[in-house]
Amino acid sequence: MKRLYIETVGCQMNMLDSEMVVASLRKEGYQLTSDPLQADVVLFNTCSVRQHAEDKIYSALGKLRRHKKQHPEKIIGVLGCMAQNHQRIVFERAPYVDLIVGPGQLQKVPELIAKVQAGEGPQEALSLGRKEGAVEEIKRSHESFDPLRDPEMRPTPFQAYLRIQIGCDKFCTYCIVPSVRGPEQGRPPQQILAEARTLADQGCLEITLVGQTVNSYRYREPGRTTRLSDLLYQLHEIDGLQRLKFVTNYPKDMTDDLLQAMRDLPKVSHYLHVPVQSGSNRMLERMKRGYTVEDYREMLGRIRDTVPDAAISSDFIVGFCGETEAEFEQSANLVRESRFKNCFIFKYSERPGTKGAELYQDDVPYDVKQRRNNDLLAIQTEIADEENQRFLGQTVEVLVEGPSKRAAKQYDDEGPMLQLTGRTMGDHIVVFQGNRRQIGQILPVAIFDCTPFTLIGEVVTVHAGPELLALRP
Repeated sequence: MKRLYIETVGCQMNMLDSEMVVASLRKEGYQLTSDPLQADVVLFNTCSVRQHAEDKIYSALGKLRRHKKQHPEKIIGVLGCMAQNHQRIVFERAPYVDLIVGPGQLQKVPELIAKVQAGEGPQEALSLGRKEGAVEEIKRSHESFDPLRDPEMRPTPFQAYLRIQIGCDKFCTYCIVPSVRGPEQGRPPQQILAEARTLADQGCLEITLVGQTVNSYRYREPGRTTRLSDLLYQLHEIDGLQRLKFVTNYPKDMTDDLLQAMRDLPKVSHYLHVPVQSGSNRMLERMKRGYTVEDYREMLGRIRDTVPDAAISSDFIVGFCGETEAEFEQSANLVRESRFKNCFIFKYSERPGTKGAELYQDDVPYDVKQRRNNDLLAIQTEIADEENQRFLGQTVEVLVEGPSKRAAKQYDDEGPMLQLTGRTMGDHIVVFQGNRRQIGQILPVAIFDCTPFTLIGEVVTVHAGPELLALRP
């Protein structure tokens, strides 16, 4: 038996990439192991969006240096965005690495492993850079490989990610993604629908459509253009699917047809992740985000007019180049005003190769970034607590995902009752006491308590009175 260890850092796109790499290697006879020291092949699927993610991978590689020296037959590979971004630098910093593979070339992983095993030395497969060829040639070098799937790598057996788009053409000045993921390309809708049917046949109740800016999805063919809203109407008809989500959204592409599809299609989640990044127009212009704070407010108004119960989350970057205290306060005010379900807040991390690194000095001290990060988190936490209070006394539909983290630590596998966790149609996390038979079901849960991050409830049960008992066969 050949053993494979894979560690994934980063976004949902990376998680999906890892699932497909594992599926392709299972065909070659590999089985997963949780111990890199026991693996014949060790793969790191990487992220290059922040420095911390890259540092984590180089640290993990460093821990394998001695093991590789003792077992030279073992294969170590670096996949994904960091591989495409750093390219041969990976070999220079960790010369015992055997292969580097960019996110657009992952279909070659089994072939490259075989070449290393055949004694052909270190291997690499990278896509073309944005200036290294004609647009169509660059696109072809970034084509994703989507058909192979591995249920064991999914969040749960009944939830799956489905890629509808690769690449990005927004070129925000802080972001390396357009360089490492290539030009924006929408997958053909026929492929997407076929994959969704396969997932439904495998027992998936919930599919999350993923793309770098998922609501920018367009697929053009003679006489027809398919938008994300059109996809949702078609996916909605697939038997077995109960829920449809999509992440992450770009503010300027939040069109009315998409919001109307959310409103009209019962299976579509009323949850939108729409990063704003800053409450300062000067910062948004420096970031090259392509909209103003006023544009973002107008979009929020349209969302709430069309889908009044929509839960909206956002991203903020604090400490971007030149951000003043007054401009940070504008971000804080936007958080207070917008009443987001939650916010993902990041300290600016300069990425070599981006326009931000080229044009602007990273001049906000780290301790100032840390304070602003904490201040914004505190504001959002207070808002989330207040917003969650609205659910007290309500009954919500919850897709039960499995034992909560607390339950995994406190209960053994044989316990009859344990704390379960799941999510609502608005992506709110709910915990409640239940049993393992309820995992994978959609259940009504009455909410009686909450924290800023979690709703706490109890499954609504129907007691068998005389009328129901009389119906027993």
